[in-house]
Amino acid sequence: MSEAIDSIGYAGLGIMGAPMAGNLLAAGYPVTVWNRSPEKTRTLAEKGAAVVDCPRDLAASGADALFLNLTDTSAVEEVVFGDEGLLRGASNGQLVVDNSTIDPLATQRFAERAAEHGVAWVDAPVSGGDVGAKNGTLAIMAGGEAEALERVRPGLEVLGSAVTHVGEAGMGQACKACNQVAVACNLMGACESLALAKRMGLDPEKMIEVVSSGAGGSWQLANLGPKIVHGDHDPGFMVELFLKDLGIVDETARALRLALTGTSVAEGYFRSVAAEGGEKLGTQAMAKALEKLGGFRFDSSGDERNTG
Repeated sequence: MSEAIDSIGYAGLGIMGAPMAGNLLAAGYPVTVWNRSPEKTRTLAEKGAAVVDCPRDLAASGADALFLNLTDTSAVEEVVFGDEGLLRGASNGQLVVDNSTIDPLATQRFAERAAEHGVAWVDAPVSGGDVGAKNGTLAIMAGGEAEALERVRPGLEVLGSAVTHVGEAGMGQACKACNQVAVACNLMGACESLALAKRMGLDPEKMIEVVSSGAGGSWQLANLGPKIVHGDHDPGFMVELFLKDLGIVDETARALRLALTGTSVAEGYFRSVAAEGGEKLGTQAMAKALEKLGGFRFDSSGDERNTG
């Protein structure tokens, strides 16, 4: 088996990517970073990361593993295969580790194309939001060759508390699509249960406390429920990005002729929020769609139950 990676390149320093790259740097890895908006590299540079001007130079830096945390499938394709993409500067034996959430079928094609250049591909999307990214407690679902995953596993274990090999290239993304279905439906349940509590005059925070300790508990209710109650819609993960993920789910389900009715309802709530200008809000802003439908506000101290 090849030796574990010693150095890392990281492309994409958004809400998730910046703290993840920071954790790798703090763990002692030499880290080189690139971001489309250069100002986002400043904090990591101050902590010792090297900075390059394009993805090609990120690969040419000689980093053993090239991590990606990008917005969508087209962004990954451009950063890896574009005119100034990673493969323009890559060398035989390097790894691409894609922490983005993108299309599973496209991932399989990308892995095949990268292999033609002697570059292995591990699709390793994550779950756990910005809190998990900051704390290094993400759940990581990895697809790709087992040997490639083992080379990069020590780095992934810096980022997450659970790293699971789920199959060949593309299966990590398939697992992430399943994760997003569960997240969407659990969040819908949390929002609707909170709406019911609010309209009935039950203290929503007391409801969260009780229900979270039983069979109705979920990560969404326990972690996002209090934010919903207080009208805190700051993003851990933005509505527009979750809608992108659900678009991947839609396309995959359509190809499989699979009806995912609950997911479609949850997506409708998100689209309602986005249509009102809330696409940059956190996913807990799904609750705003319930507020509009029910004629109340979660963060109001008054009893706003409709009497009509």
